[in-house]
Parts: sequence; C-alpha cells; structure tokens
Amino acid sequence: QVQLVESGGGLVQAGGSLRLSCAASGRTVSSYALGWFRQAPGKEREFVTTISWSGGKTYYADAVKGRFTISRDNAKNTVYLQMNSLRPEDTAVYYCAVALIGEATMYLSEYNYWGQGTQVTVSS
Repeated sequence: QVQLVESGGGLVQAGGSLRLSCAASGRTVSSYALGWFRQAPGKEREFVTTISWSGGKTYYADAVKGRFTISRDNAKNTVYLQMNSLRPEDTAVYYCAVALIGEATMYLSEYNYWGQGTQVTVSS
C-alpha cells in the first residue's frame, strides 16, 4: 500500500505561482511513474503531467505546457508540481498518483494509488 499526501494548494491571483508537493509513504515509489491530475467542479478528472521513474521523461497536457513543471526527489519519496502563470481555469482540486509501472503515463486508469487532493483556486 502507498499513501500519498498532497500539500501546497491555496488561493492565488492570476499570474501567480504555487508549488505543490506530494509525499509518499508505505513503500518507496522510486521505481514507479508519478502523475498529477486535476478535477474542476462539474468536470471529470483530467491529466496534468507525469514523470517516469528516473525523471528522464515527462509529459504535459497542452493546457499547462510551458507553465507547469513536474519533478521528483526519489530520496524523499516526493513529487512536486511547480505551477507558474496561473490562470482562473487552473482552479481545481489537484491529485497526485502512483502508477506501478516505470514509464510515464497520462492514462488515469493506469494509476493505482491516489492522494486526497489539494485545492488550488486562482482568482481573476
């Protein structure tokens, strides 16, 4: 079992930045892909970004490309999401997740463990 706890969410003005963290416990996740997803009110959960076990490959949704950066620290069993140039449409609950495969994946169904989510609200 893997437990994931996100932190770093909050309220920010448009154009601002936030850094989300997600700490894993229960087992090491250094061999697995990690991802961030988000869910806005009334919408389905959607892919944001993913990173391979080594950090060597990353993929981003078009909506966040160039503004968000995913990174990981395997020694700390933690994944990060740096979000810059935030927009009101980025407002959502952000979830981190672990896929028990090594390669980065954008497919929600391939993720096995999920955090409880952290709220990000961007005001205009």
